[in-house]
Amino acid sequence: MAETSTNRSVAGEEQEAPRSRLRRLMRYLPLIAPVLLWAVPCWVLLHTGQHWPLPVTLIGTTLFALGLIGMPLAMARGHGRRQQDRAAIVGDTLLGSIWTLFTWSVLLGALLRPALTVAGVGDGQDRARIVSWAVLGVSAVLLAWGYAEARRVPRVRRLDVQLPRLGAGLDGTRVVLITDTHYGPLDRTRWSARVCETVNTLEADLVCHTGDIADGTAERRRAQAAPLGTVQATRARVYVTGNHEYYSEAQGWVDLMDELGWEPLRNRHLLLERGGDTLVVAGVDDVTAESSGLAGHRAHLVGALQDADPDLPVLLLAHQPKFIDRAAAHGVDLQLSGHTHGGQIWPFHHLVRLDQPALAGLSHHGTRTLLYTSRGTGFWGPPFRVFAPSEITLLVLRSPQRPTSS
Repeated sequence: MAETSTNRSVAGEEQEAPRSRLRRLMRYLPLIAPVLLWAVPCWVLLHTGQHWPLPVTLIGTTLFALGLIGMPLAMARGHGRRQQDRAAIVGDTLLGSIWTLFTWSVLLGALLRPALTVAGVGDGQDRARIVSWAVLGVSAVLLAWGYAEARRVPRVRRLDVQLPRLGAGLDGTRVVLITDTHYGPLDRTRWSARVCETVNTLEADLVCHTGDIADGTAERRRAQAAPLGTVQATRARVYVTGNHEYYSEAQGWVDLMDELGWEPLRNRHLLLERGGDTLVVAGVDDVTAESSGLAGHRAHLVGALQDADPDLPVLLLAHQPKFIDRAAAHGVDLQLSGHTHGGQIWPFHHLVRLDQPALAGLSHHGTRTLLYTSRGTGFWGPPFRVFAPSEITLLVLRSPQRPTSS
């Protein structure tokens, strides 16, 4: 027995060692990542055989060095205690720009240069300069397009969702989902009004907002959020908190949404009745709520479903897709979520998938639970969306018992 225990102890230590090294690496990631983001494009564009004139090399290297220093400072002043909107705009824009430049420096540096060599195009300097201009050109086009994509009113994404337990009387129920509006340093009051106007053309029975309304307190972003009070629904407008509310006095946002006529579903539910059938519409606080220290804030699905008839279908609002495991364990029929932004700026979606079970769209979990993950209505931080378009979602709920004539 002693030998077995010793072997297990040794095996446990061997497994723990890599985890410990990974944790140490993660601690230094906030320091390493900015250096890589700025150093790699600088190296690829200026120092890999281009032989630019000395003033070009010096000015370019200086600009990258200033970016490396300036971006974190601007981000800290913009998103830290000072909450300076102008600094946030500068820092966020630099972050999105350098992420795009980094991505295409790596991809074109690794793929285009060998291709040019195989094709016998020019000498080493010619190939290096072609790569540099290609990186700059692709990045500029994607950033211009991505900015336009982020700032436009989202297109409406429509889909039918069949719920096996949905009664025939509820067939055709129209649910509109908006999420991750992220009102913030860039004033989007007019954009907000146009989004709400679009929602009102969809003749919704139920309108849902699954959190991350804004970056900043309710008092500070009130003007941008105010158009939400104009949203129309025949049955209800419901809202749950996202993680960003807990960075900005979440209770203030709960109170403001209540004031604007939305029902905050903080670990509770309401009943949507139509044609003699009933749908349970439940909501939970974001999973980060409990660590926020706010009294009474936590994600509590049991409380949300308390006293609900277990035979009734359940539509659940939960900000983060990863809540789906708990939803499936409780037999929820459909969970609506946001949070991922679809990755927002390609290829960031690969990192999102490390934390979330779904990136966008409809997915199946467990025996009967469906999850719909929206790519979000607004954008966070960098004012760009690259290969991850925003959306307003119209889900038409379908019953298997619906009349064939409908």
